[in-house]
Amino acid sequence: MTSGSTVRNELQGGAGASFARWGGVLAGALFMIAAGPSAAGAGVCSDTASLQFAACKAEVKDDYLGARAICLNTTDDAEHEACVEEADEARSEDTEGCREQRAARRELCDALGEAAYDPDVDPAQFEDPRSPALLNSHLPLAVGNRWTHEGGGETVVVEVLDETKHIEGVDCLVVRDRVFEDGELVEDTDDWFGLRINGDVWYFGEEVKDFEFFEGDDPEVPELVSIDGSFKAGRDGDKAGTLIRNAPQVGDSYRQEWSAGNAEDAARVVSTSYGYGNDPELDAFVPQALAELLCNDDCWVNAEFTPLEPDAFELKYYAPGIGRFLEVSPEDGSIVQLVDCNFDARCAALPIP
Repeated sequence: MTSGSTVRNELQGGAGASFARWGGVLAGALFMIAAGPSAAGAGVCSDTASLQFAACKAEVKDDYLGARAICLNTTDDAEHEACVEEADEARSEDTEGCREQRAARRELCDALGEAAYDPDVDPAQFEDPRSPALLNSHLPLAVGNRWTHEGGGETVVVEVLDETKHIEGVDCLVVRDRVFEDGELVEDTDDWFGLRINGDVWYFGEEVKDFEFFEGDDPEVPELVSIDGSFKAGRDGDKAGTLIRNAPQVGDSYRQEWSAGNAEDAARVVSTSYGYGNDPELDAFVPQALAELLCNDDCWVNAEFTPLEPDAFELKYYAPGIGRFLEVSPEDGSIVQLVDCNFDARCAALPIP
């Protein structure tokens, strides 16, 4: 894990200077610029962060005690000693992780305000998500649309299914998101999107299924190993958020989802007029041919972040008529880019990574 101070130092030059110019993306939370603790009782948001910190520490203790129980049943002396040492190290690292998450949540409170997060999901403000008239220009979720992204050794295929799911009185589109490594399925997720009459795309949850393959199995088939990250608005306190706005303003900050300790993504609008060559920092790591094909000073860029992983954030680029075509991790320069889609002629000319 990279420390917050390391990330800050790496970003003070180059892209970091422009992020300061943007007004402190998500009030600095995206870069883990450590701030002093908020005053006790400063507001609902900060108080929530404090409660989540306590819950995180309790989970660390639970994991540690469970690990020690496993160690007790390891009879080989060397293996027992190594087991205890590993449990102690994990407890220390995880406790520090709880502190970093608390700091990130508090800085997010600085950006979003201290009010309780309780979005008003009024079904009257949502329409049939299959209606072409309601498509968001920068995230065209028409039934049958399919995108393929590649990067980091993975292939990601996203497809809008001809299915809906009724959540909190809203009919949501089902969008399947599958991740492949070396041609093998490792993640299969159904996302649930609602479309407001103003064109905003709301995110009502996801059903996540992570798979692994184990050598020696006969037949070798994917085995479900985790559903972590799954949540559904209206269940167990989980709440919907805005995935992307239809008329964003630079500087807008908002939650994209909220499932305490499980799914807490947030976004800040960085640009609504991106074109290659206009901003060197935004151009960093962006394939020039890709941006020039899809952007004519009309692409949107969001900075997206979760306090659950306070050392990392992503810049996501959206093109009109296409949707998300690039994800950039400024910390290490890694990218995931669009390589194919089935609904726009420009997709036939997409550069290959």
